[in-house]
Amino acid sequence: MNELLPIPVVLPMLAAGIKIILGPRHPALQRFISVSVLSAVLVIAVVLLIQADRYGPQTAQLGAWPAPIGITLVADRLSAMMLVVSVAVGLGVMIYAIGQDMADQGPVTPLSVFHPTYLLMFAGVIDSYLAGDLFNLFVGFEIMLLASYVLITLGGTPARLRAGTTYIIVALLSSMLFLIAIAVLYAATGTLNMAQLAERIADLPDGVARLAEVMLLTAFGVKAAVFPLSMWLPDSYPTAPAPVTAVFAGLLTKVGIYGVLRAETLLFPGGHLRVPLLVIAFASMIVGVLGAMVQVDIKRLLSFTLVSHIGYMVFGVAVGSVAAIAATVFYVLHHITIQTALFLASGLIERRGGSASLERLGGLARTAPLIGVLFFIPAMNLGGIPPLSGFLGKLGLLRAGLEDGGVLTLVLVGAAVVTSLLTLYSLVKVWNQAFWRAPHAPPAEERAEDAEEDAEAAEEEPPPASPRLPAGMVGATIGMVAVSLAFTVWGGPLVALAGRAADELVAPDDYVAAVRPQDPGGA
Repeated sequence: MNELLPIPVVLPMLAAGIKIILGPRHPALQRFISVSVLSAVLVIAVVLLIQADRYGPQTAQLGAWPAPIGITLVADRLSAMMLVVSVAVGLGVMIYAIGQDMADQGPVTPLSVFHPTYLLMFAGVIDSYLAGDLFNLFVGFEIMLLASYVLITLGGTPARLRAGTTYIIVALLSSMLFLIAIAVLYAATGTLNMAQLAERIADLPDGVARLAEVMLLTAFGVKAAVFPLSMWLPDSYPTAPAPVTAVFAGLLTKVGIYGVLRAETLLFPGGHLRVPLLVIAFASMIVGVLGAMVQVDIKRLLSFTLVSHIGYMVFGVAVGSVAAIAATVFYVLHHITIQTALFLASGLIERRGGSASLERLGGLARTAPLIGVLFFIPAMNLGGIPPLSGFLGKLGLLRAGLEDGGVLTLVLVGAAVVTSLLTLYSLVKVWNQAFWRAPHAPPAEERAEDAEEDAEAAEEEPPPASPRLPAGMVGATIGMVAVSLAFTVWGGPLVALAGRAADELVAPDDYVAAVRPQDPGGA
Protein backbone atom coordinates (compact mmCIF):
# COMPACT_ATOMS: atom_id res chain seq x y z
CA MET A 1 0.00 0.00 0.00
CA ASN A 2 1.55 3.28 -1.13
CA GLU A 3 -0.12 6.24 0.56
CA LEU A 4 1.31 8.72 -1.95
CA LEU A 5 -0.66 7.34 -4.90
CA PRO A 6 -4.04 9.08 -4.27
CA ILE A 7 -2.42 12.50 -3.73
CA PRO A 8 -1.60 13.32 -7.39
CA VAL A 9 -5.24 12.66 -8.33
CA VAL A 10 -6.97 14.29 -5.37
CA LEU A 11 -4.75 17.37 -4.92
CA PRO A 12 -5.50 18.99 -8.32
CA MET A 13 -9.22 18.32 -7.82
CA LEU A 14 -9.22 19.99 -4.40
CA ALA A 15 -7.22 22.91 -5.74
CA ALA A 16 -9.63 23.28 -8.67
CA GLY A 17 -12.55 23.46 -6.23
CA ILE A 18 -10.81 26.10 -4.13
CA LYS A 19 -10.04 28.15 -7.23
CA ILE A 20 -13.66 28.01 -8.40
CA ILE A 21 -14.70 29.36 -4.99
CA LEU A 22 -12.15 32.16 -5.29
CA GLY A 23 -13.48 33.11 -8.72
CA PRO A 24 -11.86 36.13 -10.37
CA ARG A 25 -10.72 37.50 -7.02
CA HIS A 26 -7.12 37.23 -5.81
CA PRO A 27 -5.45 36.50 -9.18
CA ALA A 28 -2.01 36.26 -7.57
CA LEU A 29 -3.34 33.57 -5.22
CA GLN A 30 -4.88 31.70 -8.17
CA ARG A 31 -1.52 31.61 -9.93
CA PHE A 32 0.33 30.62 -6.77
CA ILE A 33 -2.04 27.70 -6.15
CA SER A 34 -1.66 26.42 -9.73
CA VAL A 35 2.14 26.47 -9.69
CA SER A 36 2.37 25.09 -6.14
CA VAL A 37 0.00 22.19 -6.79
CA LEU A 38 1.69 21.12 -10.02
CA SER A 39 5.12 21.44 -8.38
CA ALA A 40 4.01 19.26 -5.47
CA VAL A 41 2.54 16.65 -7.81
CA LEU A 42 5.79 16.64 -9.81
CA VAL A 43 7.81 15.91 -6.67
CA ILE A 44 5.44 13.08 -5.72
CA ALA A 45 5.61 11.71 -9.28
CA VAL A 46 9.42 11.58 -9.13
CA VAL A 47 9.24 9.72 -5.80
CA LEU A 48 6.74 7.23 -7.26
CA LEU A 49 9.00 6.65 -10.27
CA ILE A 50 11.97 5.90 -8.02
CA GLN A 51 9.89 3.52 -5.91
CA ALA A 52 8.37 1.77 -8.93
CA ASP A 53 11.79 1.31 -10.53
CA ARG A 54 13.39 -0.03 -7.34
CA TYR A 55 10.61 -2.05 -5.76
CA GLY A 56 8.13 -2.85 -8.53
CA PRO A 57 4.54 -1.64 -9.08
CA GLN A 58 3.12 0.51 -6.28
CA THR A 59 -0.56 0.12 -5.44
CA ALA A 60 -3.26 1.72 -3.31
CA GLN A 61 -6.92 0.89 -2.58
CA LEU A 62 -8.98 4.04 -2.16
CA GLY A 63 -11.18 4.12 0.90
CA ALA A 64 -9.71 0.78 2.03
CA TRP A 65 -12.22 -1.00 -0.22
CA PRO A 66 -10.61 -4.17 -1.57
CA ALA A 67 -10.30 -4.82 -5.29
CA PRO A 68 -12.21 -5.45 -7.47
CA ILE A 69 -14.98 -3.58 -5.63
CA GLY A 70 -12.90 -0.54 -4.72
CA ILE A 71 -10.80 1.79 -6.84
CA THR A 72 -7.29 0.48 -7.40
CA LEU A 73 -4.47 2.86 -8.23
CA VAL A 74 -1.18 1.44 -9.48
CA ALA A 75 2.11 2.99 -10.59
CA ASP A 76 4.50 0.81 -12.54
CA ARG A 77 7.50 2.13 -14.47
CA LEU A 78 5.45 3.15 -17.52
CA SER A 79 2.72 5.02 -15.66
CA ALA A 80 5.24 6.69 -13.33
CA MET A 81 7.40 7.85 -16.25
CA MET A 82 4.35 9.19 -18.07
CA LEU A 83 3.29 10.93 -14.87
CA VAL A 84 6.64 12.66 -14.33
CA VAL A 85 7.00 13.93 -17.90
CA SER A 86 3.34 14.96 -18.22
CA VAL A 87 3.30 16.95 -14.97
CA ALA A 88 6.64 18.60 -15.83
CA VAL A 89 5.15 19.67 -19.15
CA GLY A 90 1.96 20.81 -17.44
CA LEU A 91 3.93 22.97 -15.01
CA GLY A 92 5.88 24.57 -17.86
CA VAL A 93 2.72 25.33 -19.84
CA MET A 94 1.06 26.78 -16.75
CA ILE A 95 3.98 29.20 -16.27
CA TYR A 96 3.70 30.12 -19.96
CA ALA A 97 -0.04 30.72 -19.55
CA ILE A 98 0.54 32.89 -16.48
CA GLY A 99 3.01 35.01 -18.45
CA GLN A 100 0.54 35.39 -21.29
CA ASP A 101 -2.34 36.17 -18.94
CA MET A 102 -0.38 38.83 -17.06
CA ALA A 103 0.60 40.47 -20.36
CA ASP A 104 -2.91 40.35 -21.89
CA GLN A 105 -4.91 40.77 -18.65
CA GLY A 106 -6.77 37.59 -19.61
CA PRO A 107 -9.27 38.82 -22.24
CA VAL A 108 -9.32 35.50 -24.08
CA THR A 109 -8.38 33.01 -21.36
CA PRO A 110 -10.18 34.24 -18.23
CA LEU A 111 -8.13 33.28 -15.19
CA SER A 112 -11.12 32.17 -13.11
CA VAL A 113 -12.04 29.61 -15.80
CA PHE A 114 -8.68 28.53 -17.18
CA HIS A 115 -6.85 27.71 -13.95
CA PRO A 116 -9.36 25.36 -12.25
CA THR A 117 -10.23 23.69 -15.56
CA TYR A 118 -6.55 23.13 -16.33
CA LEU A 119 -5.98 21.46 -12.94
CA LEU A 120 -9.11 19.34 -13.38
CA MET A 121 -7.81 18.18 -16.76
CA PHE A 122 -4.56 17.08 -15.14
CA ALA A 123 -6.46 15.20 -12.45
CA GLY A 124 -8.07 13.20 -15.26
CA VAL A 125 -4.76 12.62 -17.02
CA ILE A 126 -3.13 11.41 -13.80
CA ASP A 127 -6.08 9.18 -12.93
CA SER A 128 -5.83 7.61 -16.40
CA TYR A 129 -2.17 6.76 -15.86
CA LEU A 130 -2.73 5.30 -12.40
CA ALA A 131 -5.99 3.43 -13.05
CA GLY A 132 -5.85 -0.22 -12.05
CA ASP A 133 -9.25 -1.11 -13.47
CA LEU A 134 -10.81 -0.41 -16.84
CA PHE A 135 -13.75 1.61 -15.57
CA ASN A 136 -11.51 3.93 -13.57
CA LEU A 137 -9.47 4.41 -16.75
CA PHE A 138 -12.72 5.45 -18.46
CA VAL A 139 -13.49 7.87 -15.61
CA GLY A 140 -10.01 9.39 -15.90
CA PHE A 141 -10.50 9.86 -19.65
CA GLU A 142 -13.87 11.53 -19.09
CA ILE A 143 -12.55 13.93 -16.44
CA MET A 144 -9.77 14.88 -18.83
CA LEU A 145 -12.15 15.30 -21.77
CA LEU A 146 -14.75 17.25 -19.78
CA ALA A 147 -12.09 19.81 -18.89
CA SER A 148 -10.72 19.84 -22.43
CA TYR A 149 -14.18 20.75 -23.78
CA VAL A 150 -14.01 23.97 -21.76
CA LEU A 151 -10.39 24.73 -22.61
CA ILE A 152 -10.75 24.30 -26.36
CA THR A 153 -13.68 26.77 -26.49
CA LEU A 154 -12.22 29.40 -24.14
CA GLY A 155 -13.27 32.86 -25.21
CA GLY A 156 -16.32 31.63 -27.12
CA THR A 157 -15.12 32.98 -30.48
CA PRO A 158 -16.83 31.56 -33.60
CA ALA A 159 -13.78 29.58 -34.78
CA ARG A 160 -13.25 28.04 -31.35
CA LEU A 161 -16.88 27.10 -31.01
CA ARG A 162 -16.88 25.47 -34.46
CA ALA A 163 -13.68 23.56 -33.75
CA GLY A 164 -14.84 22.72 -30.24
CA THR A 165 -18.12 21.32 -31.55
CA THR A 166 -16.27 18.92 -33.84
CA TYR A 167 -13.89 17.96 -31.04
CA ILE A 168 -16.68 17.35 -28.55
CA ILE A 169 -18.77 15.24 -30.95
CA VAL A 170 -15.81 13.04 -31.89
CA ALA A 171 -14.76 12.68 -28.25
CA LEU A 172 -18.27 11.73 -27.14
CA LEU A 173 -18.53 9.09 -29.86
CA SER A 174 -15.20 7.58 -28.82
CA SER A 175 -16.27 7.64 -25.17
CA MET A 176 -19.49 5.86 -26.07
CA LEU A 177 -17.51 3.18 -27.88
CA PHE A 178 -15.14 2.87 -24.93
CA LEU A 179 -18.08 2.39 -22.56
CA ILE A 180 -19.64 -0.27 -24.80
CA ALA A 181 -16.31 -2.13 -24.90
CA ILE A 182 -16.21 -2.02 -21.10
CA ALA A 183 -19.73 -3.45 -20.97
CA VAL A 184 -18.76 -6.27 -23.36
CA LEU A 185 -15.70 -7.19 -21.29
CA TYR A 186 -17.62 -7.07 -18.01
CA ALA A 187 -20.39 -9.24 -19.40
CA ALA A 188 -17.85 -11.73 -20.72
CA THR A 189 -15.41 -11.84 -17.78
CA GLY A 190 -17.33 -10.58 -14.74
CA THR A 191 -14.63 -8.06 -13.82
CA LEU A 192 -12.96 -4.84 -14.88
CA ASN A 193 -9.88 -5.23 -12.67
CA MET A 194 -6.84 -5.08 -14.96
CA ALA A 195 -5.15 -8.12 -13.41
CA GLN A 196 -8.26 -10.26 -13.58
CA LEU A 197 -8.96 -9.12 -17.14
CA ALA A 198 -5.43 -10.09 -18.16
CA GLU A 199 -6.07 -13.60 -16.85
CA ARG A 200 -9.66 -14.10 -18.03
CA ILE A 201 -9.57 -12.61 -21.54
CA ALA A 202 -7.32 -15.47 -22.62
CA ASP A 203 -10.22 -17.88 -21.91
CA LEU A 204 -12.78 -15.97 -23.98
CA PRO A 205 -13.93 -17.12 -27.43
CA ASP A 206 -11.66 -15.56 -30.02
CA GLY A 207 -14.46 -13.56 -31.64
CA VAL A 208 -15.51 -11.92 -28.37
CA ALA A 209 -11.93 -11.04 -27.47
CA ARG A 210 -11.22 -9.55 -30.91
CA LEU A 211 -14.46 -7.53 -30.83
CA ALA A 212 -13.53 -6.02 -27.45
CA GLU A 213 -9.97 -5.37 -28.63
CA VAL A 214 -11.09 -3.59 -31.79
CA MET A 215 -13.55 -1.45 -29.86
CA LEU A 216 -10.99 -0.45 -27.25
CA LEU A 217 -8.30 0.31 -29.82
CA THR A 218 -10.75 2.38 -31.85
CA ALA A 219 -11.67 4.42 -28.77
CA PHE A 220 -8.01 4.92 -27.87
CA GLY A 221 -7.17 5.59 -31.52
CA VAL A 222 -9.56 8.52 -31.68
CA LYS A 223 -7.94 10.05 -28.61
CA ALA A 224 -4.46 9.33 -29.97
CA ALA A 225 -5.42 10.77 -33.40
CA VAL A 226 -4.28 7.87 -35.56
CA PHE A 227 -5.31 7.96 -39.21
CA PRO A 228 -8.15 7.83 -40.30
CA LEU A 229 -9.48 8.83 -36.88
CA SER A 230 -7.38 12.02 -36.83
CA MET A 231 -9.23 14.29 -39.23
CA TRP A 232 -10.65 16.35 -36.39
CA LEU A 233 -7.26 17.31 -34.94
CA PRO A 234 -5.75 19.80 -37.45
CA ASP A 235 -8.96 21.84 -37.44
CA SER A 236 -9.46 21.76 -33.66
CA TYR A 237 -6.11 22.34 -31.97
CA PRO A 238 -4.84 25.44 -33.85
CA THR A 239 -7.86 27.57 -32.89
CA ALA A 240 -7.27 27.30 -29.13
CA PRO A 241 -5.04 29.68 -27.14
CA ALA A 242 -1.32 28.87 -27.36
CA PRO A 243 -1.01 27.22 -23.89
CA VAL A 244 -4.08 25.05 -24.52
CA THR A 245 -2.85 24.00 -27.97
CA ALA A 246 0.58 23.16 -26.55
CA VAL A 247 -0.67 20.92 -23.76
CA PHE A 248 -3.30 19.27 -25.97
CA ALA A 249 -0.80 18.49 -28.73
CA GLY A 250 1.97 17.39 -26.41
CA LEU A 251 -0.05 15.43 -23.90
CA LEU A 252 -3.64 14.42 -24.64
CA THR A 253 -2.85 12.31 -27.69
CA LYS A 254 -0.25 10.41 -25.64
CA VAL A 255 -2.91 9.40 -23.13
CA GLY A 256 -4.53 7.56 -26.03
CA ILE A 257 -1.20 5.89 -26.88
CA TYR A 258 -0.87 4.92 -23.21
CA GLY A 259 -4.22 3.15 -23.50
CA VAL A 260 -3.06 1.35 -26.66
CA LEU A 261 0.13 0.20 -24.90
CA ARG A 262 -1.83 -1.16 -21.94
CA ALA A 263 -4.37 -2.91 -24.14
CA GLU A 264 -1.83 -4.58 -26.43
CA THR A 265 0.63 -5.69 -23.74
CA LEU A 266 -1.55 -6.47 -20.72
CA LEU A 267 -5.08 -7.25 -21.93
CA PHE A 268 -4.59 -8.58 -25.47
CA PRO A 269 -0.99 -9.83 -25.81
CA GLY A 270 0.03 -11.89 -28.80
CA GLY A 271 -0.20 -9.37 -31.63
CA HIS A 272 -3.58 -10.53 -32.95
CA LEU A 273 -4.12 -7.18 -34.71
CA ARG A 274 -0.51 -6.71 -35.77
CA VAL A 275 -1.23 -6.27 -39.49
CA PRO A 276 -4.05 -3.70 -39.08
CA LEU A 277 -1.88 -1.74 -36.64
CA LEU A 278 1.03 -1.72 -39.08
CA VAL A 279 -1.26 -0.46 -41.86
CA ILE A 280 -2.64 2.26 -39.56
CA ALA A 281 0.91 3.25 -38.57
CA PHE A 282 1.91 3.52 -42.23
CA ALA A 283 -1.13 5.61 -43.13
CA SER A 284 -0.66 7.91 -40.11
CA MET A 285 2.97 8.56 -40.99
CA ILE A 286 2.45 9.26 -44.68
CA VAL A 287 -0.86 11.13 -44.60
CA GLY A 288 0.25 13.22 -41.62
CA VAL A 289 3.55 14.31 -43.11
CA LEU A 290 2.06 14.98 -46.56
CA GLY A 291 -0.56 17.16 -44.89
CA ALA A 292 2.19 19.04 -43.04
CA MET A 293 4.12 19.75 -46.24
CA VAL A 294 1.33 21.80 -47.82
CA GLN A 295 0.37 23.92 -44.81
CA VAL A 296 1.09 27.64 -44.57
CA ASP A 297 -0.13 28.03 -40.97
CA ILE A 298 2.54 26.97 -38.46
CA LYS A 299 0.09 25.52 -35.93
CA ARG A 300 -1.74 23.48 -38.56
CA LEU A 301 1.60 22.26 -39.91
CA LEU A 302 2.65 21.12 -36.43
CA SER A 303 -0.75 19.47 -35.95
CA PHE A 304 -0.18 17.34 -39.05
CA THR A 305 3.34 16.40 -37.90
CA LEU A 306 1.72 15.27 -34.65
CA VAL A 307 -0.45 12.83 -36.58
CA SER A 308 2.54 11.51 -38.54
CA HIS A 309 4.61 10.89 -35.42
CA ILE A 310 1.78 9.10 -33.68
CA GLY A 311 2.38 6.60 -36.50
CA TYR A 312 5.87 5.89 -35.14
CA MET A 313 4.40 4.98 -31.77
CA VAL A 314 1.75 2.69 -33.27
CA PHE A 315 4.51 1.08 -35.34
CA GLY A 316 6.43 0.17 -32.19
CA VAL A 317 3.33 -1.24 -30.51
CA ALA A 318 2.53 -3.32 -33.61
CA VAL A 319 6.03 -4.85 -33.79
CA GLY A 320 5.58 -5.80 -30.13
CA SER A 321 9.09 -6.99 -29.24
CA VAL A 322 10.78 -5.81 -26.06
CA ALA A 323 13.11 -3.60 -28.12
CA ALA A 324 10.18 -2.09 -30.05
CA ILE A 325 8.16 -1.41 -26.90
CA ALA A 326 11.21 0.14 -25.20
CA ALA A 327 11.79 2.44 -28.19
CA THR A 328 8.09 3.32 -28.22
CA VAL A 329 8.08 4.25 -24.53
CA PHE A 330 11.15 6.44 -24.99
CA TYR A 331 9.69 8.04 -28.12
CA VAL A 332 6.35 8.78 -26.46
CA LEU A 333 8.05 10.55 -23.54
CA HIS A 334 10.42 12.45 -25.82
CA HIS A 335 7.61 13.51 -28.14
CA ILE A 336 5.52 14.96 -25.29
CA THR A 337 8.27 17.49 -24.58
CA ILE A 338 9.21 18.18 -28.22
CA GLN A 339 5.69 18.79 -29.47
CA THR A 340 4.90 21.02 -26.48
CA ALA A 341 8.09 23.04 -26.98
CA LEU A 342 7.28 23.56 -30.68
CA PHE A 343 3.76 24.80 -29.97
CA LEU A 344 5.00 27.13 -27.23
CA ALA A 345 7.60 28.50 -29.66
CA SER A 346 4.89 28.92 -32.32
CA GLY A 347 2.94 30.97 -29.76
CA LEU A 348 5.96 33.26 -29.42
CA ILE A 349 6.24 33.50 -33.21
CA GLU A 350 2.57 34.41 -33.48
CA ARG A 351 2.91 37.04 -30.80
CA ARG A 352 6.12 38.55 -32.17
CA GLY A 353 5.11 38.46 -35.85
CA GLY A 354 1.40 39.12 -35.42
CA SER A 355 0.42 35.96 -37.33
CA ALA A 356 1.04 32.23 -37.56
CA SER A 357 0.82 32.27 -41.36
CA LEU A 358 4.07 31.72 -43.24
CA GLU A 359 2.76 34.04 -45.95
CA ARG A 360 2.80 36.98 -43.52
CA LEU A 361 6.00 36.25 -41.58
CA GLY A 362 9.63 36.92 -42.34
CA GLY A 363 12.86 38.27 -40.93
CA LEU A 364 12.40 36.86 -37.40
CA ALA A 365 15.97 35.50 -37.31
CA ARG A 366 17.16 39.12 -37.27
CA THR A 367 14.41 40.71 -35.16
CA ALA A 368 13.85 37.83 -32.70
CA PRO A 369 16.91 35.53 -32.70
CA LEU A 370 16.01 33.93 -29.36
CA ILE A 371 12.69 32.70 -30.77
CA GLY A 372 14.65 31.31 -33.71
CA VAL A 373 16.82 29.23 -31.37
CA LEU A 374 13.80 28.08 -29.36
CA PHE A 375 12.09 26.87 -32.53
CA PHE A 376 15.17 25.49 -34.27
CA ILE A 377 16.30 23.10 -31.50
CA PRO A 378 13.02 21.14 -31.06
CA ALA A 379 12.41 21.30 -34.83
CA MET A 380 15.71 19.51 -35.51
CA ASN A 381 14.91 17.11 -32.68
CA LEU A 382 11.54 16.25 -34.20
CA GLY A 383 13.22 15.79 -37.56
CA GLY A 384 15.53 13.18 -36.03
CA ILE A 385 18.88 14.95 -36.44
CA PRO A 386 21.64 13.11 -34.50
CA PRO A 387 22.61 13.10 -31.69
CA LEU A 388 19.29 14.51 -30.44
CA SER A 389 16.73 12.31 -28.68
CA GLY A 390 14.47 12.20 -31.73
CA PHE A 391 17.26 10.38 -33.54
CA LEU A 392 17.70 7.98 -30.60
CA GLY A 393 13.99 7.11 -30.49
CA LYS A 394 13.66 6.65 -34.24
CA LEU A 395 16.86 4.61 -34.39
CA GLY A 396 15.47 2.27 -31.73
CA LEU A 397 12.22 1.85 -33.64
CA LEU A 398 13.98 1.26 -36.97
CA ARG A 399 16.36 -1.25 -35.42
CA ALA A 400 13.44 -3.14 -33.85
CA GLY A 401 11.69 -3.18 -37.23
CA LEU A 402 14.77 -4.51 -39.01
CA GLU A 403 15.21 -7.21 -36.35
CA ASP A 404 11.59 -8.25 -36.90
CA GLY A 405 12.31 -8.72 -40.61
CA GLY A 406 8.72 -9.08 -41.85
CA VAL A 407 7.88 -7.67 -45.27
CA LEU A 408 5.26 -5.26 -43.96
CA THR A 409 7.55 -4.26 -41.11
CA LEU A 410 10.36 -3.45 -43.54
CA VAL A 411 7.92 -1.32 -45.55
CA LEU A 412 7.18 0.57 -42.34
CA VAL A 413 10.91 1.06 -41.74
CA GLY A 414 11.17 2.70 -45.17
CA ALA A 415 8.07 4.80 -44.49
CA ALA A 416 9.53 5.94 -41.17
CA VAL A 417 12.72 7.12 -42.88
CA VAL A 418 10.76 8.97 -45.57
CA THR A 419 8.48 10.53 -42.95
CA SER A 420 11.48 11.76 -40.98
CA LEU A 421 12.99 13.39 -44.06
CA LEU A 422 9.71 15.03 -45.06
CA THR A 423 9.19 16.24 -41.48
CA LEU A 424 12.59 17.88 -41.67
CA TYR A 425 11.62 19.44 -45.01
CA SER A 426 8.39 20.87 -43.52
CA LEU A 427 10.17 22.36 -40.52
CA VAL A 428 12.99 23.79 -42.64
CA LYS A 429 10.27 25.45 -44.74
CA VAL A 430 9.00 27.15 -41.59
CA TRP A 431 12.51 28.28 -40.75
CA ASN A 432 13.21 29.62 -44.23
CA GLN A 433 9.96 31.56 -44.56
CA ALA A 434 9.38 32.79 -41.01
CA PHE A 435 12.96 33.38 -39.90
CA TRP A 436 15.41 33.47 -42.79
CA ARG A 437 13.77 35.37 -45.63
CA ALA A 438 13.28 39.13 -45.63
CA PRO A 439 9.99 40.48 -44.22
CA HIS A 440 7.23 39.92 -46.76
CA ALA A 441 5.39 42.94 -48.15
CA PRO A 442 2.28 41.69 -50.04
CA PRO A 443 0.89 43.58 -53.06
CA ALA A 444 -2.03 45.93 -52.61
CA GLU A 445 -4.70 43.46 -53.75
CA GLU A 446 -3.35 40.80 -51.38
CA ARG A 447 -3.37 43.29 -48.52
CA ALA A 448 -7.01 44.09 -49.30
CA GLU A 449 -7.94 40.42 -49.20
CA ASP A 450 -6.07 40.01 -45.92
CA ALA A 451 -7.89 43.01 -44.49
CA GLU A 452 -11.24 41.43 -45.34
CA GLU A 453 -10.18 38.15 -43.76
CA ASP A 454 -8.95 39.99 -40.67
CA ALA A 455 -12.26 41.82 -40.37
CA GLU A 456 -14.17 38.55 -40.52
CA ALA A 457 -11.89 36.80 -38.03
CA ALA A 458 -11.03 39.70 -35.76
CA GLU A 459 -12.02 37.78 -32.68
CA GLU A 460 -9.77 34.86 -33.63
CA GLU A 461 -6.54 36.82 -34.17
CA PRO A 462 -3.74 36.89 -31.60
CA PRO A 463 -2.66 40.16 -29.97
CA PRO A 464 -0.93 42.58 -32.37
CA ALA A 465 2.74 42.01 -33.13
CA SER A 466 4.83 43.09 -30.16
CA PRO A 467 8.60 43.71 -30.00
CA ARG A 468 8.59 42.75 -26.32
CA LEU A 469 7.61 39.27 -25.21
CA PRO A 470 6.41 38.46 -21.68
CA ALA A 471 9.24 37.01 -19.60
CA GLY A 472 7.04 34.18 -18.34
CA MET A 473 6.26 32.98 -21.86
CA VAL A 474 9.89 33.12 -22.96
CA GLY A 475 11.17 31.53 -19.74
CA ALA A 476 8.66 28.68 -19.91
CA THR A 477 9.59 27.98 -23.54
CA ILE A 478 13.30 27.97 -22.65
CA GLY A 479 12.53 25.55 -19.82
CA MET A 480 10.56 23.24 -22.09
CA VAL A 481 13.34 23.19 -24.69
CA ALA A 482 15.77 22.38 -21.85
CA VAL A 483 13.55 19.50 -20.70
CA SER A 484 13.46 18.17 -24.27
CA LEU A 485 17.27 18.35 -24.44
CA ALA A 486 17.47 16.35 -21.19
CA PHE A 487 16.37 13.33 -23.21
CA THR A 488 19.57 13.77 -25.22
CA VAL A 489 21.91 14.58 -22.34
CA TRP A 490 20.64 11.67 -20.23
CA GLY A 491 19.72 9.50 -23.19
CA GLY A 492 21.56 6.42 -21.92
CA PRO A 493 19.87 6.19 -18.49
CA LEU A 494 16.47 7.09 -19.95
CA VAL A 495 16.76 4.46 -22.69
CA ALA A 496 17.72 1.92 -20.02
CA LEU A 497 14.72 2.93 -17.89
CA ALA A 498 12.45 2.63 -20.93
CA GLY A 499 13.91 -0.84 -21.49
CA ARG A 500 13.03 -1.90 -17.94
CA ALA A 501 9.52 -0.50 -18.45
CA ALA A 502 9.23 -2.54 -21.66
CA ASP A 503 10.32 -5.72 -19.85
CA GLU A 504 7.59 -5.08 -17.31
CA LEU A 505 5.00 -4.50 -20.03
CA VAL A 506 5.85 -7.55 -22.12
CA ALA A 507 6.06 -9.82 -19.04
CA PRO A 508 3.47 -8.23 -16.71
CA ASP A 509 3.58 -10.84 -13.94
CA ASP A 510 4.62 -8.27 -11.31
CA TYR A 511 1.90 -5.86 -12.42
CA VAL A 512 -0.75 -8.59 -12.32
CA ALA A 513 0.40 -9.78 -8.90
CA ALA A 514 0.26 -6.24 -7.52
CA VAL A 515 -3.20 -5.43 -8.92
CA ARG A 516 -4.86 -8.85 -8.48
CA PRO A 517 -7.51 -8.89 -5.71
CA GLN A 518 -6.77 -10.81 -2.54
CA ASP A 519 -9.63 -13.13 -3.39
CA PRO A 520 -9.21 -14.07 -7.08
CA GLY A 521 -12.77 -15.29 -7.26
CA GLY A 522 -14.26 -12.19 -5.76
CA ALA A 523 -15.44 -10.58 -8.96
